[in-house]
Amino acid sequence: MSSSHAAPGSSPIAEAAPLSLCAREPHVPADRLVAEMVPPPRFDSVRFDTYVPDPNQPSQTEAVRVLSDFAAGLGGAHATGAGKRKWFGRKTAAPSGPRGVYLDGGYGVGKTHLLASLWHATPAAPSLKAFGTFVELTNLVGALGFQQTVRTLSGHRLLCIDEFELDDPGDTVLVSSLLSRLVEEGVALAATSNTLPGKLGEGRFAAADFLREIQGLSAHFRPLRIDGEDYRHRGLPEAPPPFSDEQVTKAAYATPGASLDDFPALLDHLARVHPSRYGALTDGVRAVCLTEVRAVPDQSTALRLVVLADRLYDREVPVLAAGLPFDKLFSDEMLNGGYRKKYFRAISRLTALARDAKGLVAQ
Repeated sequence: MSSSHAAPGSSPIAEAAPLSLCAREPHVPADRLVAEMVPPPRFDSVRFDTYVPDPNQPSQTEAVRVLSDFAAGLGGAHATGAGKRKWFGRKTAAPSGPRGVYLDGGYGVGKTHLLASLWHATPAAPSLKAFGTFVELTNLVGALGFQQTVRTLSGHRLLCIDEFELDDPGDTVLVSSLLSRLVEEGVALAATSNTLPGKLGEGRFAAADFLREIQGLSAHFRPLRIDGEDYRHRGLPEAPPPFSDEQVTKAAYATPGASLDDFPALLDHLARVHPSRYGALTDGVRAVCLTEVRAVPDQSTALRLVVLADRLYDREVPVLAAGLPFDKLFSDEMLNGGYRKKYFRAISRLTALARDAKGLVAQ
């Protein structure tokens, strides 16, 4: 583990040794899971007027218009009555149509920016709006139980679900049932993903029950396509190559609040910490420094790393690494398999965080 690293060189670099993620075993109470269902710090200040549509992508301008109307339609009473009068900017007498908006698009086109802007624009107290990733939502059900989750969220005006991905039939049934119950209670839905609702199961599972659940789930959403290129790579240089273990260790000691861990040890530690606690695992960490980065050995480990990458990206924590480049973390088999979208998202996000960390190394 990194806690055994000695400061390089003979002269002291910092008064205290770096933190170690491997030494942390956070315990997160259920009420914190609910209270933290707000847009992550990276999206605290985003609004519709801070989203800059690409003039070559008219679907981006259209998305801002539709979501602005959607937010305005959520004013007034809870949707179990007067709140049902207006959806998507038009009056409707029956609640039988889609009760949510589904933002579909590739990596880095600003879907989360728009989803967070919708959360901020919805005229309701923060306690009546929930925002979380698909994984965080399933973790909430695991922590509270299904019925308590329904009771907790049923009084909300809006539930925003980011990175909506169905990775196994169990999660499909769980989330489909949850959203169906919440729609019945008048909760509006909004979600992002990289795949249209009716296509979520393609390339993963072919079971009739799974596909049937997909179809039922997709009926809750009005799909809204957002085209464009990954803004994280527009006009930016290629990701910096990995540094040496010595450079990363030295930078960790020189950076207040940095953590320092050997990558294989961190992967082992993630297996002992529930993914719902990965956010708490990074509390107070100003930069993550990793030595001996190598290919991820198996799919279970890879999926845990994806969750950690999401939490680090949400919190804008730079990642300084030594060893294998981030675009080599996942095998070709993984990148061509059913979870490929998650892995490509993780690569994209870790690459952005690696750029942010470049300045930590003394030139």
